[in-house]
Amino acid sequence: MVKKLWSRQELILAFNLYLKLPFGKMHKHTPEIINLANLLGRTPSSIGMRLGDFASVDPILQARGIGGLKGGMSQVKPIWDEFFNNQEELVFLSEQILAEKENSSIENKYQDLLFDIKDLKGQDIIRQVKTRVNQSVFRQMVLANYSAKCAITGIDVPELLLASHIIPWSKNEQHRLNPENGICLSALYDKAFDKGLISINKSFEVILSPSLKFKKDTSFYRNYFSSIENIKITEPIKYLPRKEFLEFHLDMIFIK
Repeated sequence: MVKKLWSRQELILAFNLYLKLPFGKMHKHTPEIINLANLLGRTPSSIGMRLGDFASVDPILQARGIGGLKGGMSQVKPIWDEFFNNQEELVFLSEQILAEKENSSIENKYQDLLFDIKDLKGQDIIRQVKTRVNQSVFRQMVLANYSAKCAITGIDVPELLLASHIIPWSKNEQHRLNPENGICLSALYDKAFDKGLISINKSFEVILSPSLKFKKDTSFYRNYFSSIENIKITEPIKYLPRKEFLEFHLDMIFIK
């Protein structure tokens, strides 16, 4: 039997799925793996093995002592390197390819995110489509990394969860889609984090701004903030928040 070689497009789609799945779900029984196998005309086992190959070249997993498969390292390494050198382009390309395989388009697949920009033209709409699609993928990556639970409260209602950037999207293009730059937070704590009312120190503990503590006699402070001070956030499955990103937030965003 002739072995079917993996194309560049197939490797990109496998990598797309690798970013969105928790490490513990990279096996043949996972619905997302079965779905991609059907799209590519491959077996779920072959998809699972390819995801294991990506794990073997993931330096963050290796640093945490989490291994992967070694057999296909040479095939997946160029895709991995391409992602980390140009994250926004490869993530968007992977979503375009996936939409085509699903007999759809980016515009149809993400119409709920793009409905309000139909009147834009030229480079403006191209830029907005790419930004919104990439932000959506980033959210999927971060939620998977935290098992779709708020890292502070454990709330597990996806509709209430956001992928909070530690370094804001507008401040650092290189790390916009880096999963180490994201924390899964429910809406209230996402807004508090974004506005610098709370932060997370290098020990991964929640700290409260003095301006927030000024409200310590109010019921909302007692109900929603006093109980979270100094607690440790939930440890993510794959990617811990990078400490230099947390330092940036403490220095540049947090209200002291």
